[in-house]
Amino acid sequence: MIHQYRLNGYNIVLDVNSGAVHLMDDLSFDLLDMLGDPIPESCPGEVFDRFTPQYAREEVEDAFRELLALQKADQLCSSDDYDQFAKLMTPSPVKAMCLHIAHDCNLRCKYCFADTGEYMGHRELMSLEVGKAAIDYLIKHSCGRHNLEVDFFGGEPLMNFEVVKEIVRYARSLEQEHNKLFRFTITTNGLLLDDDKIDFINREMSNVVLSIDGRREVNDRVRVRVDGRGSYDSILPKFQKLVEKRRNGPYDQYYARGTFTKYNKDFAEDVLHLSDMGFDQVSVEPVVTDPAEPYALTGEDLPEVFAEYERLAKIMIERHGTPQDFNFFHFMLDLDQGPCAIKRLRGCGCGNEYVAITPSGDVYPCHQFVGHDGWKMGNVFDQSLDFDLKCKFAAATVYGKPECKNCWAKFYCSGGCNANSMQYSGDILKPYKLSCELEKKRLECAIMIKAATL
Repeated sequence: MIHQYRLNGYNIVLDVNSGAVHLMDDLSFDLLDMLGDPIPESCPGEVFDRFTPQYAREEVEDAFRELLALQKADQLCSSDDYDQFAKLMTPSPVKAMCLHIAHDCNLRCKYCFADTGEYMGHRELMSLEVGKAAIDYLIKHSCGRHNLEVDFFGGEPLMNFEVVKEIVRYARSLEQEHNKLFRFTITTNGLLLDDDKIDFINREMSNVVLSIDGRREVNDRVRVRVDGRGSYDSILPKFQKLVEKRRNGPYDQYYARGTFTKYNKDFAEDVLHLSDMGFDQVSVEPVVTDPAEPYALTGEDLPEVFAEYERLAKIMIERHGTPQDFNFFHFMLDLDQGPCAIKRLRGCGCGNEYVAITPSGDVYPCHQFVGHDGWKMGNVFDQSLDFDLKCKFAAATVYGKPECKNCWAKFYCSGGCNANSMQYSGDILKPYKLSCELEKKRLECAIMIKAATL
């Protein structure tokens, strides 16, 4: 399977199964488009009828031989060897946990998938007792895994920060006894940040996600406080201080993470604003919500959004290697190493290697399944885990999703977000089409950036 496209003056061909990316001249690109997949062993006569008015016969023959040689080297129109691995997908030990430290929030973001922190339930904070039981649960269900991840999530985790600190202390106290190493992360809206919290986060959290949507007018239209006031002026200087201090600490990973909606389809301006404010690690992602919402992105918005991704990609090329260079999360793509077979086929590990824990100790496949009927997997106090549901997620590969199996992007998105599929397509095996289209455009831009900055 191959994917051909033209972008920003480049003729790009992705060989899906091998992962090889080729930059071609016009003749080779158009010739491959005519020949199809697989390339025949000899050049069809009609090829010369089409191309010889523009190119010499020798040029066409040379181009054909080069394409055929790439095919024989399994770098073009290569065979699919991954189907065999899909049949071997079995449940894995749990390695990562999302701790819902607070089902409450001091913001009322209009697009919040978590029902402004309530998760279709009620507002509550996780107790230390539940937090400790969750760590015990992760140790038990991680089996022989050494490296474990715990993400403090909400709502707003800083509303329950003393419990965060005690859970970190408890987990650290168990590392040597159980031969585990914990890696902590936290996601925050920043309103409650102060120097003590910044210092603790930068000392203990290997990654931190800073929620801000970009320009003041964009952020404050949707990310508002309980009383309706905006949040930008309060959080920006706190985030800047955290990042500046973080550069001198034991960890340097972070993201300034925003959401764009129908209200700011010029979201590249928000990415650039965050970059100009000192954040060189930026993620501004499309809202995923009920299409009936006024801020929702729909199919009719795709041409504008696609054009904006392309505009952002060109700006990133211009800034590459300069002091204004920055990383954009959705354009980060490793074309040299590539993910392992399991990661290519199964994605994030939701419900299998990754679980979410509510303040009451209930276990769900991930943070976006919390509050949805029928998806509870167990509880930390009795250490239960629904093995049948775990098997269902383990088997949810791109080869078990009919609409993914023949998609050129399947090995990069790994089947997309199971939670979005469940909520907006009614089945974890049916991808959400709007998200698919956005992902494919981002991939095309990411590959083109690689081509332009080699």
